Amino acid sequence: MNETNRDEIELSLKLFIVLSRAHRKINDSANKSIAEFNLNPTEFAVLELLYHKGNQPLQHIGEKILIASGSITYVVDKLEKKGLVVRNPCSADRRVIYAEITDSGNTLMNEIFPIHEQFLHEQMSDLSDEEKNFLIHLLKKIGYHGTNEKSSL
Repeated sequence: MNETNRDEIELSLKLFIVLSRAHRKINDSANKSIAEFNLNPTEFAVLELLYHKGNQPLQHIGEKILIASGSITYVVDKLEKKGLVVRNPCSADRRVIYAEITDSGNTLMNEIFPIHEQFLHEQMSDLSDEEKNFLIHLLKKIGYHGTNEKSSL
């Protein structure tokens, strides 16, 4: 391997480390913010999905918020106990159960989502709009190449 290849490899490794640390810092801060609403990050992710996308089959929630399907039952159980989500069977297919956000869940999200959204905006405030758009473009490019299929980013 020549020196140029070695430098390129080391630069890629440095990029991975910086990207990983930035992700961890932002994610840790966001999780701490979410905890102030008496929700864990997974509960918040399920509520946010239902709040913005409407009713979802339980079987599809995990892939949409990137958690194991086995965890969905537990999370939805917890949200049901809090009165934030209900399960509704599909009338066309008994095997399909939908998660639906309740009025209480919508009220909660109407209250807390703008706060969370503003918090994330403040976390990104060192970047200009142009930099944010360029970074989005670059990260999608990495995501696309890393999966060798069309990215869902």
